[in-house]
Amino acid sequence: MKTRGGSLGLRNDVLVRLALVAAALLLVPLVVMQFTDEVAWTLPDFLVMGALLFGTGVCLVWSAQKVPRHRAVVGATILTAFLFIWAELAVGVFTNLGS
Repeated sequence: MKTRGGSLGLRNDVLVRLALVAAALLLVPLVVMQFTDEVAWTLPDFLVMGALLFGTGVCLVWSAQKVPRHRAVVGATILTAFLFIWAELAVGVFTNLGS
């Protein structure tokens, strides 16, 4: 059975799977917070990271469908952007380089 996609052309089941993977990955800091004070995420932290994970997944799936010949290069670029944004949000790596 085919499901209708959204404006990006992604099927609904793909979007649900991406959301579930993002939620599962967010369980890691949630569980770790129960055992240590080293991880102290707030609700906005979970929301931003959830959006970042879900958005990265959507970009990866969409680009794999639209640019199949160069999906390795595009995928590596998307993952690199994800890591740069994550590092900046986590500890401000790139804003502290000039000081």
